[in-house]
Amino acid sequence: MRVVIMGCGRVGAGLAQQLFREGHDVTILDTDAFAFQRLLPKFQGRRLHGSGTDDRTLIEAGIENADVFVAVASGDNRNILASQKAKEMYGVKRVVTRVKDPLRAELFERLGLETFSPTKVGIELARDAMMRDGTMRDGTVRGETGAAGEGTR
Repeated sequence: MRVVIMGCGRVGAGLAQQLFREGHDVTILDTDAFAFQRLLPKFQGRRLHGSGTDDRTLIEAGIENADVFVAVASGDNRNILASQKAKEMYGVKRVVTRVKDPLRAELFERLGLETFSPTKVGIELARDAMMRDGTMRDGTVRGETGAAGEGTR
C-alpha cells in the first residue's frame, strides 16, 4: 500500500514507522525539517520537507498514486484542507484526518471525510476509567438511587 502522511509529530512518525515495518511504501512530510528526527534511523521511507497543502509538495510526495493519505499535522485547518485536496483533487480513495475538535470532526465526517478526534477518545477513556466495574472512584455505583447516588451516571 502506498501511504502519504502529513505531519511528523509523535503520531505521524509512529504511524510511518509502523507502516514501513509492515512493508508499506511510506512518504512522510512536514513543514519542519527538524521533525524528521523523531523517525528512527532504520526508517527507510521517504521524508519530504514541505506543506501538505501545497500542490507541488503533494505531487512530489506521490499523492497521485497514493492509496491512503493521512493528515496528522498539528492544526485542524491544515489537516482538513490537505485531506480535501487529497480526496477531491487527487482522487485518493482512503483519506484519514485527525481533527482535535470533536464538533468539527462530526461536521467533516458529514462532508465525507474520515476523521478521528484524540480529544473525543481521551474523554471516553477518562470516563471509562472513572466508571470501571460500574463503580465511580467515590464509591457510588452507577445507576444507584438515594441520597448518595442522586444524579450519578
